[in-house]
Amino acid sequence: IPVSITFPDAFESRSAAEGGDLVDFKLRSEFTHLSLLQVFDELLCLHHLRDVDTYSYQIEAVRKVLKQFRGRVLLADEVGLGKTVEAGMVLKEYLLRGMVERVLILTPASLVKQWQEEMSVKFDVRFATSYDSLLRKDPASFWTQPRIIASIATARRAEHLDRLASQSYDLVIVDEAHHLKNRSTANWKLVNALQKRFLLLLSATPVQNNLVELYNLLTLLKPGIFKTEKEFRAKTPTPREKKEQRAAKSELLANKQTEQPSKSEAPDPLPAFAFLIPVSITFPDAFESRSAAEGGDLVDFKLRSEFTHLSLLQVFDGLLGAGSKQAALRQLLQRNPAEKKIVFVHHRATVSLLRQMLRQEGMDFVVFEGAMTGSEKDRAIEIFRGEAPLLLSTESGGEGRNLQFCNTIINFDLPWNPMAIEQRIGRIHRIGQARDVFIFNLVVRHTLEQHILKILDEKINMFELVVGEIGAILGELDDDADFAEMVFAAWMETTESERQAVFNDLGEKLAGAKSRYDSVKSLDAELFGDEFAAS
Repeated sequence: IPVSITFPDAFESRSAAEGGDLVDFKLRSEFTHLSLLQVFDELLCLHHLRDVDTYSYQIEAVRKVLKQFRGRVLLADEVGLGKTVEAGMVLKEYLLRGMVERVLILTPASLVKQWQEEMSVKFDVRFATSYDSLLRKDPASFWTQPRIIASIATARRAEHLDRLASQSYDLVIVDEAHHLKNRSTANWKLVNALQKRFLLLLSATPVQNNLVELYNLLTLLKPGIFKTEKEFRAKTPTPREKKEQRAAKSELLANKQTEQPSKSEAPDPLPAFAFLIPVSITFPDAFESRSAAEGGDLVDFKLRSEFTHLSLLQVFDGLLGAGSKQAALRQLLQRNPAEKKIVFVHHRATVSLLRQMLRQEGMDFVVFEGAMTGSEKDRAIEIFRGEAPLLLSTESGGEGRNLQFCNTIINFDLPWNPMAIEQRIGRIHRIGQARDVFIFNLVVRHTLEQHILKILDEKINMFELVVGEIGAILGELDDDADFAEMVFAAWMETTESERQAVFNDLGEKLAGAKSRYDSVKSLDAELFGDEFAAS
């Protein structure tokens, strides 16, 4: 249905008074441009995304955020459906239209770096983070920067809160927003105190205990959207009394400021199968010779302990167990040699080691690492997509790249941070993968990486989780703690006799976090299900 543009009288009068086709054209162009800024039927951001697969439910969600909810909404997609991508699309759309300039993203500490990488790689938007040294050197200057990703635990501290509250933000994004569920907490008070035009709250599980928590979240988005909390609470005595909740649920649905895709629109993830391949430590010849020369079992034990300790501190990059791991890697690569595989390594020194080995074996491979230029990275991916069956990749090299044409990952070594492990898996185990995913983990016996893998596998079944769930589980721990730092402290600040007990305690904390997450996920599904899907 074609329609003509109707110009306000002021435009027509000014055009006639000033005369000339040029003036008329400029005025009409100016008016058309301003009008288009308010029309979101055609998303400008879709042509500016990098290696991002978008789906109809995501595009429709972004349109509704922009048009229906006017940039203030709770994105409540299930884990793995792409809330981060949707938020990034909203941010990019506003930036392209010149509607936002100052942006603040608040996340749990464990997700700060991931958000920074996602925004940079996928959306070409650069952010400072609360890990930057400037925050410690000059907090006032740090918080005046136009785009910041910060740990919410850092932002809520007394020394930072006043500075944040005095700033004016065009867009604020809060990930894992269920941590704002209680209005008496510092988290809720921080977000409420911010001067913000647009606000995106992201949570796959917005209700942790009862619907009053959702009431508190939506009050941040649209103060006064409901009646008083006292009246609302009267309708929600307990989380499990379904009959009493129906009235409150109906009110939420009628006044919702929440966007959630229909489950029927979202593809189900295919399973992932993980395999542990333990190997023994291989010591360099120099250590073996020195041990033999000095004699006795005690010297040998001390030398081996010294070497193991130093290697665990990553002083000898790639040496610990490298020989045994290389032998195991050769065997894996010889199986189905034409099948595409990704070998992830943590250290650049190990890349050199494996590159030499693969060349000696005559294997066809391509290297992908963070030090490469953008064009070199693009070329490497194209070669891997085409003729090369093997991609040798560092941690940073795999960020933001969708490699679903491959379905096998080999972790030559494992980082201490489970978020980094999940990001590796997420390169292939995500929406768009058409085959089952296989993950092979090479670990050296009796080392820190084996402790970490044991905890993650036994306590939370990490390799059975949907990509994105590990962040939600870690979020149930102390949100000011980084898991890798907790692991490092458990290893370094204990004696040999204490270590096992400390790691057991860490494992139990993770198991408790997983249990709480499962309980909350079940409650949210019970409360809302498809009834709360976008309409």
